[in-house]
Amino acid sequence: MASYKEPSFQDRVSSAATARQKALDLLKNKPPVDPEIVAARQAAREAKDAAAREKSEAKKAAIEQAKAEKLAAEQAAEQARIDAAEAAAAALAAHSETTEIDRKAAKKAERDARYAARRARR
Repeated sequence: MASYKEPSFQDRVSSAATARQKALDLLKNKPPVDPEIVAARQAAREAKDAAAREKSEAKKAAIEQAKAEKLAAEQAAEQARIDAAEAAAAALAAHSETTEIDRKAAKKAERDARYAARRARR
C-alpha cells in the first residue's frame, strides 16, 4: 500500500489554475440576460416600492388624522371646561347680586321699621 504523498507546490498551483479556469468557463458560458426579464423584474420592483410608499403614506395620514382628532377632542373638552367655569361664575355673580339686593332690601326694611317705631313713640 502506498503512503499519502503531500502535493507539491507545483501540484497546488496547477490545481488552483484549473479551478480558476473552470470557474471562468462557467461564467463565460452563462446565457445572456433577456431584456424582457430585466424589464419585468424592474417593473415588479417599482410596483412593490410604490405599494410600500402608498402603505407608508396611508399610515402617516392615519396617524395625522388621529392626532388631529385627539387635539380636537382636547380642545372641545377645554372649551366645555371653560364654558362650565363661566356658567358657574355667572351663577355665582347672579346669586351674589340677588343676595346683595335682598340684603339691601332687608336693611331698608329695618330702617323703615326703626323709623316707623320712632314715629309711633312721638
